[in-house]
Amino acid sequence: MTTQELVAQIKKKKSFLCIGLDVDLDKIPPHLLKEEDPVFAFNKAIIDATHHLCVSYKPNTAFYEAYGLKGWKSLEKTINYLNENYPGIFTIADAKRGDIGNTSTMYAKAFFEDLAFDSVTVAPYMGKDSVEPFLAFEDKHTIMLALTSNEGAFDFQTKQINDKELYKHVLETSKSWKNFENLMYVVGATKAEYFTEIRKIVPNSFLLVPGVGAQGGNLQDVCKYGLSENIGLLINSSRGIIYASNKTDFAEAAAKKALELQVQMADILS
Repeated sequence: MTTQELVAQIKKKKSFLCIGLDVDLDKIPPHLLKEEDPVFAFNKAIIDATHHLCVSYKPNTAFYEAYGLKGWKSLEKTINYLNENYPGIFTIADAKRGDIGNTSTMYAKAFFEDLAFDSVTVAPYMGKDSVEPFLAFEDKHTIMLALTSNEGAFDFQTKQINDKELYKHVLETSKSWKNFENLMYVVGATKAEYFTEIRKIVPNSFLLVPGVGAQGGNLQDVCKYGLSENIGLLINSSRGIIYASNKTDFAEAAAKKALELQVQMADILS
């Protein structure tokens, strides 16, 4: 999916909502545990109930890898179901990969070619040669960690180096990499006060913003400082939507929570 196609979907649905499919068997409705593949059954129901309210889904691969081969099969079935039934949806493999060049190439092949995701999250700590292999894939997007929403973000990301925070160095350096136009960035919603500074460096790049809802991020603040000329935001909500209920009405409850965010987004876009 190209950036232009993503923007078109946002305008069509009046939504820039991304739903995180972080499936924990201890949290899904108990009746689903009787299914042959409880994780996929849960995902399918959530997707069918919410696909018209969001433009993206983001499975965090750790929640699938934790269940071994069965979990990976559930992930494969989920992405195949999305691609076959809802081809306009932007898919994100939240894998946070990042390694030396030849290893990154193999990671990229796994998510872009084998599983056919539109994008994958990566960590930039090892620098250019760990990220550029992902950027080499045409019409695929690499979403790089820039300023995260966790408490430990302050350990490194905001440290001053030559009178400038490290995350700013990361953003500025990434603009010199080959196929930079395929880069997006992860910026936590709980860091809303930083969006103005980030937009000075990457004014038009898409930002994937986790942390709205359960983690305390504020949608209005993020949009006030983060919206760009081409919208440029994907707001992710995971737990706040998919675990709205653990009863048989879980999909309907998820749709209700997604609708609440979509209505706010439609108002902001207007």
